[in-house]
Amino acid sequence: MEGSTNTKIKDLTPSSRRVNVLGKVVSAGEKKNITTRFGEEKSVTEVVIGDETGKVTLSLWGEQADGIEGGKTLFIDNGYISLVRGHMRLNVGKYGSISPKDEEIGEINEELDMSEKEYENQFRGGGGGGGFRRGGSGGGGFGNNNRSRGYGGNRGRRGDE
Repeated sequence: MEGSTNTKIKDLTPSSRRVNVLGKVVSAGEKKNITTRFGEEKSVTEVVIGDETGKVTLSLWGEQADGIEGGKTLFIDNGYISLVRGHMRLNVGKYGSISPKDEEIGEINEELDMSEKEYENQFRGGGGGGGFRRGGSGGGGFGNNNRSRGYGGNRGRRGDE
């Protein structure tokens, strides 16, 4: 999905990196000033973009949001997904770009809002259960009780449901 092909909005995941997305601006929020976790003052504008597969919230920082208005088609080159309070946000980082496009996007699927679902932030700490695929001895993350994950406790019960 990477490279010059476009990623459809429904295919974005919390781990999406280096994605190219073509979307129509559904709505543009007001510019808000926030203090980053590093103590810097920055302005952010949340813009909802969509295609025929779904919609997602795009976070635009500083002057990235200048000239963005409803109905315009945007191309995000080398974007990435971050989680803001558990919700996906499409971002244009320092290695990416955003540009207007003349391509028409027809009907937007407004039913599927990729930023609506809340994800647990699985990128912090150990996580669990990954050792089984690597041929190791098991061991998932810190403090996980693998017995509660169904390893071993449900043997031989498949047919009696």
